Amino acid sequence: MRITVLAGGVGAARFLRGLRATAPDADITVIGNTGDDFTPFGLHVSPDLDTVMYTLGGGVDEDQGWGRDGETRAVLTELAAYGAGPGWFGLGDKDIATHILRNQLLAQGRTLSEVTRLLCDRWRPGVTLLPMSDDPVRTHVTVEEDGLQQELHFQEWWVRLHAAVPALRIEPVGAAAARPAPGVLAAIAGADFVLFPPSNPVVSIGVILAVPGIAAALGSQTVVGVSPIIGGAPVRGMADACLTAIGVQTTAAAVAAHYGPELIDGWLVDTLDKDAVDAPELAGIAVRARPLYMTNLAAAAEIARAAVELALEVRA
Repeated sequence: MRITVLAGGVGAARFLRGLRATAPDADITVIGNTGDDFTPFGLHVSPDLDTVMYTLGGGVDEDQGWGRDGETRAVLTELAAYGAGPGWFGLGDKDIATHILRNQLLAQGRTLSEVTRLLCDRWRPGVTLLPMSDDPVRTHVTVEEDGLQQELHFQEWWVRLHAAVPALRIEPVGAAAARPAPGVLAAIAGADFVLFPPSNPVVSIGVILAVPGIAAALGSQTVVGVSPIIGGAPVRGMADACLTAIGVQTTAAAVAAHYGPELIDGWLVDTLDKDAVDAPELAGIAVRARPLYMTNLAAAAEIARAAVELALEVRA
């Protein structure tokens, strides 16, 4: 079985761990969001790619869901002593080693796809991890503070401001000119089906879909998604702030309607949102309700199993 997954960060990584457990013999390709990438202290950081890599490779900080386990902060402390910033993004010493190597390889002329493959040689995540594009795409957020509009990198809005300042606009800068990374379109076309894990529909899945060619390729595939919204609230993070910025309600049904039957064929919602099963706005989408909280690996595996079963059902 060949499965392709479009992935953001923590939620996607934990879902993928469940998918790998429930379908151990499957050939899984993960297309990761790079819109969150940025360069603190001149280091190229790929938060979503690294979260998937660390989680599936057994090196993630399980409590926070991102970054390395057993971290120290000596480098960041020394940088702060110099008055260097940003101080609001928590780079650990082990994590910095990854970014230094990524920088070095990129400076040698390697593409982000090549660098990601080389990094995965150490972590052996059990999936093929591809960035959505080797071209730079950066998610920017326009906010208003003190009566003035300003454009921030997504990380500054998300981490420094905790998305507390309303977003007037969210834009994947560079996406229109970007090309899918090598292997991305082939992974979609060659899959038995494609899954959307419970990732942010705006700044994770939405940014991947903004790369020309990806959404079109999905149009001829079987696609099943897992709702990141349970009972009117995000399972993790501040997806509600992102949905509000694009005029979409924070409900499982509204997110599915946002994707639409042209893109997704099936949609898993939590039992708290079982009314979405018969929602008229989701006509053309097979909706199933089941518990969706990924409380542990067994729960994540059950959710992944349900997504696979629904994909096989709608594909038939």
